[in-house]
Amino acid sequence: MSQLQGFALVGDVGGTNARLSLVNLADGSLSNTKIYSSVDNESLEKVVVKYREETGAKFDSACIAIACPLNGDYIKMTNNPWEFSISQMKSNLGLKDLVFINDFTAMSMATIAIDKKDMDKIGGGDADPNAAKAIYGAGTGLGVGYLIKVGSKWVPISSEGGHVDIAPTNDRQDAIVKNLRTKFDHVSGERLLSGQGLVNVYKAVAEINGHEVKDVEPKDVTGGAFKETPCPDCVETMEVFCELMGSFGGNLAVNVLAKGGVYIAGGIVPRFADYFKKSAFRANFDAKGRYKEIVEKIPVYLIECSDAGLLGAGAYIRQELGAEY
Repeated sequence: MSQLQGFALVGDVGGTNARLSLVNLADGSLSNTKIYSSVDNESLEKVVVKYREETGAKFDSACIAIACPLNGDYIKMTNNPWEFSISQMKSNLGLKDLVFINDFTAMSMATIAIDKKDMDKIGGGDADPNAAKAIYGAGTGLGVGYLIKVGSKWVPISSEGGHVDIAPTNDRQDAIVKNLRTKFDHVSGERLLSGQGLVNVYKAVAEINGHEVKDVEPKDVTGGAFKETPCPDCVETMEVFCELMGSFGGNLAVNVLAKGGVYIAGGIVPRFADYFKKSAFRANFDAKGRYKEIVEKIPVYLIECSDAGLLGAGAYIRQELGAEY
């Protein structure tokens, strides 16, 4: 790996908070991580200034992962009041390099920054270190990304794969998707595999079972499945969620022949990781007919690292500055 020196600023900016840290350009490690509220601070630029003042950090390069579309110089965040010009911010902060990347691009890059031993492996064989990787994660939405190696450089491939049609694989899933078609013009993966997706599936299951359809939050669904006297509709919802996470992930593996592994990110699955690993997830991941023998060798890794976005942003800026992974 090329030897770099000094530090760069990295950030992971969502709808509620901005997490900033310093990445050591020599080895990719993080230090001085701080969290700032996007509600209590006027702008991202002022947050960076505050971070400099509070830490005394010196840097002239920065990579910020941000949860919104990136189209040109001007950024207006989706779930956050901040808006700004990248070039103006770069000038105001006196930076040599200022790069903004999508939050799922950062998550994709995190797969080369986090040691495999720090992830939970769910079946499969060994990952080919130079082969394509697929990344997906259920959270507020359903993020999808790919990472391929071109020469000595890892290239993240942007995707809106969470919005492809969901593919039910059994009669029960057929019934749930049919129910959801009466409520949505397009039943995408995100309609079932996300926080709101848990609610959508729960309501469909309750309606199909002839039970009262309650107004619930995602936490009510997971909580109802795991309480001492479980809610049957919540239990079935969790079973369906794990099955569909499996078949969806297997599809991603087939799409790019992801022998480098399939990686699960997002905030939902880590909340019930033990249950997920024992569920029908892996069986459904492998169930690709004539391609089963190929897919079942592909490892799946669950990313539970809270610093994944920051590490991914760090890997991105280090590679841009000449580091090799």
